[in-house]
Amino acid sequence: MLSYPQIDPVALSLGPLKVHWYGIMYLVGFVSAWWLGTRRANARPDWNAEQISDLIFYAAMGLILGGRLGYILFYDLDSYIAEPLNILKIWQGGMSFHGGLLGVITAMFLYGRRIGKSFFQVADFVAPLVPIGLGAGRIGNFINAELWGRVTDVPWAMVFPYAGPLPRHPSQLYEALLEGLLLFIILWLFSRKSRPVMAVSGMFMTFYGIFRFFVEFYRTPDNQLGFLAFDWLTMGQLLSFPMIIVGMVLIALAYYNKRTKNTL
Repeated sequence: MLSYPQIDPVALSLGPLKVHWYGIMYLVGFVSAWWLGTRRANARPDWNAEQISDLIFYAAMGLILGGRLGYILFYDLDSYIAEPLNILKIWQGGMSFHGGLLGVITAMFLYGRRIGKSFFQVADFVAPLVPIGLGAGRIGNFINAELWGRVTDVPWAMVFPYAGPLPRHPSQLYEALLEGLLLFIILWLFSRKSRPVMAVSGMFMTFYGIFRFFVEFYRTPDNQLGFLAFDWLTMGQLLSFPMIIVGMVLIALAYYNKRTKNTL
């Protein structure tokens, strides 16, 4: 069994101002997306640096608003109805990836209309920029000692604060590796070559859905929800399964449309 590293969730205190590691992880995600987006734009004539900055701003607003609203609606509505001011306490966690995804989708649609690009032209460009931020966010969850895994006896299990005395899977780190590092490698390598429209977006949806669905078997379901069905189905799996289906459909459509155009 490994020892859980006791890391103060507050990285820096300046009088009444407290800078939390969770917020820093979001900053890491936005900065990495901007840097990677600028690199991709330099190699393509259809994007420029100013567009990347504006796009990251739109996506950041969509992520924060959608992620918070999604967590409230999907996971803990009753609690926030009872304590509405807790909605503002983002530094304590409580962000939903699937809600954030819907927020970013809305932001990409609006920004695409502004610059005259289709939704999937924007989405295919953005998809490889996202995983580093996802991985950083999961590290933030680990530092906050939240969203811990299920009880286990594997050698790398940890006893998390507030989770009782039993060792658990460090599922936040599993997600950081799969949804962050591995997903980034897959998408970055795949998108280095020209791909038909929708293909990169489809790869993101498919592989994120698969990784998240898999990790949910090792992650403790939210206390207020528990298992939704069959003594194993979680809300994360319920929300991820449609992503897998939609992602595979997008990939199939992308290559079908490419073949159709090539035969005309």
